[in-house]
Parts: sequence; structure tokens; C-alpha cells
Amino acid sequence: MAIAIPAIYRSTVGKKAVMAVTGGILVLYLIAHMVGNLKIFLGAEEFNHYAHWLRTIGEPAVPRRTVLTLIEVVLGVSVVLHMWSAVSLGKRAAHARPVKYQSKKKSHAQGYAVHTMRYGGIIIAFYIVWHLLDLTFFVVNPKGSDATPYERMVADFDASRWYVTVWYVAALLLVGLHLRHGIWSAFQTLGLRTPRKERALRALANTVAGLVTLGFVSVPLSITFGWVS
Repeated sequence: MAIAIPAIYRSTVGKKAVMAVTGGILVLYLIAHMVGNLKIFLGAEEFNHYAHWLRTIGEPAVPRRTVLTLIEVVLGVSVVLHMWSAVSLGKRAAHARPVKYQSKKKSHAQGYAVHTMRYGGIIIAFYIVWHLLDLTFFVVNPKGSDATPYERMVADFDASRWYVTVWYVAALLLVGLHLRHGIWSAFQTLGLRTPRKERALRALANTVAGLVTLGFVSVPLSITFGWVS
């Protein structure tokens, strides 16, 4: 079994399956994270209580932050495997087609998808690093570690720091595009796409990506424009 698993992963089908599964894990996390972020509209007390709950899940059965740390480990492994599979598949496709197609009939749609996933993925990776430094490790947050989660969030997207909001919104829009294409690709990889289901699955991919993007974007914009303070 120890030999079979790497052999499966080395295949194109195996890499696509890993991308689909890890992508599914990340989608579920994004949805849960978005729902948690929306608690900011319920006020400082609710939002701070939610942030505290995240770090105390499982207490007193397990030490503080144990469950959250496990979730972070799973997410970290999922991100690495997802990106590694994407890079490997990209290289494999390039080697399999060393000469560019002469016909450009479908190049616009294909090029859009490739560029969205490839370059959007790089920007999203930078966004994740910034987000961690900002609201997890508080290195670049104006309030630092002494403030409450609500205070840090509000200070982060204050109108005077509009450039931070622009950066976040731009990155989140790319997340939405990445998510839309990724969900649709996962349906294909897992063999769920059929002519009969295609319209419904495409609508589902668009809806999930749209709602997640809207949910995330609403928080920084609401703070910047003073709807949340």
C-alpha cells in the first residue's frame, strides 16, 4: 500500500482527484469562515464571542486551541497538496503539448481559465500570507495583539486605510473566480458532469462562488464606508 499510493498520485487522474478533494476541503472552510466573519454585523460582543469560541472548541476535554490547530494543519496540508497538484498538472500538460496550437478558436476561453487559476492562485497565495500576518499574528494590524478581534477588524479597514480594503477586495474577487472555476473543474474530475446535469452544476458553481465572494467582500466594504464601526 505504501508503494501504491504514490503511484496513484503520480498519475494525472490521481493528481486531479487530490486537487478536487483538497479543493472541497478549502471550499467548506471558506464557507464556514465567511459565516463567522458575517457575525461582525451582529456587533462587537457577538463577534468577539465567536473569535473566543474558535480557540476554546473542545475545552475542557482538550487543551485550548487544540481543535483550531488541527483545523489549521489540515488546511495547510490541503493548500500545499492543492498547489503542488496544480503545478504538476500544469507541467505535465506543457510537456504533453510542446508545440502551441495553430488554431485559436477556443484559446480565449481556455486562456481565461488557465490565467485565472494560475496567476490568480499566486495572488491568492500572497493574500493568504498577508491575511495571516494581519489578523492571525497581528504583525501588520494597526491595533496589534492587545486589541479585541472586533477592534482589530474595524481598525484594519478604517476609511483612512482604504488601500488595504482595495487590496482585500481585489484578492477576494480573484478568490471568487478561482472558486467558480475550481468547483466546476471538480465536478468534471469527479465524473459528476453530464449533459443533463451541466446547467445545474454550472449554476451551483456560480452561486456558491458568488455568495462566498459577496459574504467576504461585504465586511471590509461595510467598515470602510462606516456601516460597521
